[in-house]
Amino acid sequence: MILDKIIGLFSHDIAIDLGTANTIVLLKGQGIIINEPSIVAVKTDKYDRDGTILAVGHEAKEMIGKTPGGIQAIRPMKDGVIADFDVTEKMIRYFIEKAHKRKTLIRPRVMVCVPYGLTGVERKAVKESAMSAGAREVFLIEEPMAAAIGAGLPIREPQGSLIVDIGGGTTEIGVISLGGLVISKSIRVAGDKLDIAIVDYIRKKYNLLIGERTGEEIKIQIGSASPLEVPLLMQVKGRDQVSGLLNTVELTSEDIRDAIKDQLREISNALKSVLESVPPDLAGDIVENGVVLTGGGALIRGLDKYLSDIVKLPVYIGNEPLLAVAKGTGKAMEELDLLHHINSLD
Repeated sequence: MILDKIIGLFSHDIAIDLGTANTIVLLKGQGIIINEPSIVAVKTDKYDRDGTILAVGHEAKEMIGKTPGGIQAIRPMKDGVIADFDVTEKMIRYFIEKAHKRKTLIRPRVMVCVPYGLTGVERKAVKESAMSAGAREVFLIEEPMAAAIGAGLPIREPQGSLIVDIGGGTTEIGVISLGGLVISKSIRVAGDKLDIAIVDYIRKKYNLLIGERTGEEIKIQIGSASPLEVPLLMQVKGRDQVSGLLNTVELTSEDIRDAIKDQLREISNALKSVLESVPPDLAGDIVENGVVLTGGGALIRGLDKYLSDIVKLPVYIGNEPLLAVAKGTGKAMEELDLLHHINSLD
């Protein structure tokens, strides 16, 4: 125990929000030091069977859809889980080494935030990736719990708090009381599926072919879940699939609302199913405290109103929703001894 405390004084503990879209790394005592896309560019030619890493993060994202033969930009996380173990391990190693910078000879303890409902095999894969990347000890915390901590909800109090975290690969919904997840649900409908829906809609309605990166930009620029008083407009360039020539069309926020309506309905249905399972004693707390939104999806215009109209409860957007999960993971890392009893930590 004494040795652990001495090592802790010299160790630079690291918290990682390993997201489908972005990876955020926090260093104990310093806060967020890395916030980059979860993308890796690797060599894929026949002379490099090991897949040499060419770029990670922002630099790799710039390569998506623009790589020549022999280079591939990979998103190793898909729908909130590891789709490519080897590339994920290399990505985690890159971020840990970048964060740690060999400050001490002592390897860091690492906490990784993972989606709720990850299988035992998937949890083991995440742990092994971090251990292989140089961690001394690895802890996992589930996303709804990390989001609640980051949003400042009273997780240790004997009252119900409801969090909805809409990330890149998954939407995580959790009811938390007395430091544990009472009910939780994870669906693989989130930011990425919204981007794909926008791409498909524009292809079908306007015969215009665009990439997922453009779909994401459209979502950010003019995306809306509820009608706006003044619709937003955006010029979008792509290739006409009929003539094969380059073309430009003008989209409105109403177009995007129509494009993503099915995905938003799935998210609202998941929220309703969680509310239907809430124990009566906690239901009163949720009626009083409302629902808190975090994650990049929380920034979609009018999403709070859209969900509030469906579930008939107040819906609030948490402070810094994009960073809530990462900050919650970092706070859990700092209060590790106090959080060992939480069911979501292992």
